[in-house]
Amino acid sequence: MGLRINDTIPDLTVETDQGSISLHDFVGDNWMILFSHPKDFTPVCTTEFGAVAQLADEWEKRGTKVLGVSVDGVEDHKKWKGDIEKVAGAKAGFPIIADDGLAVSKAFDMLPAEAYLPDGRTPADSATVRSVFIIGPDKKLKLSMTYPMTVGRNFAEVLRALDGLQTSTGQGVATPANWNVGDDVIIPATVSDADAKARFGEFTTVLPYLRTAKLPNA
Repeated sequence: MGLRINDTIPDLTVETDQGSISLHDFVGDNWMILFSHPKDFTPVCTTEFGAVAQLADEWEKRGTKVLGVSVDGVEDHKKWKGDIEKVAGAKAGFPIIADDGLAVSKAFDMLPAEAYLPDGRTPADSATVRSVFIIGPDKKLKLSMTYPMTVGRNFAEVLRALDGLQTSTGQGVATPANWNVGDDVIIPATVSDADAKARFGEFTTVLPYLRTAKLPNA
């Protein structure tokens, strides 16, 4: 059974370049970004890990931990971090799971249960291990997105999505297309006009089912 939005993530114990961790313990009371890669020392993935390293302050600001996954061993991860830091011009302080046994890739439904790594494998053998998962403090999957090997992930969009999730869950609202912090939010249809006015003050009725407002103190 695949992992779906609002499913609790499996509490796997995994090996990383920084030692053994339990996924649930690692999340703790934080948000977590889990981002996966089909193989170490691949060009697109190296730039992506570099982008994550450059955003260290942004993750911290949002109370969010980041955890990489790659289908190679611990020693390769340690060597690869040198390349990542050279590309990023920043320290790659996050751990990377050594998923050479494919436990994480299978548990998060990135590879089928019968998948295995052939001798002399290439990144194409684990090409679908190219996902981003955002996990909440409740250990539940909040968002996932998967990219092909030829298209680098946009971590500005990952940050934007994280902001949207933290705002929607924390404020009980929804966010419209292309929303960024400070923009108007959508008032849930279950909130009456009277309650909306009491909570938000002025709001705009675009359609009977679409009302927008500024968050108080936003």
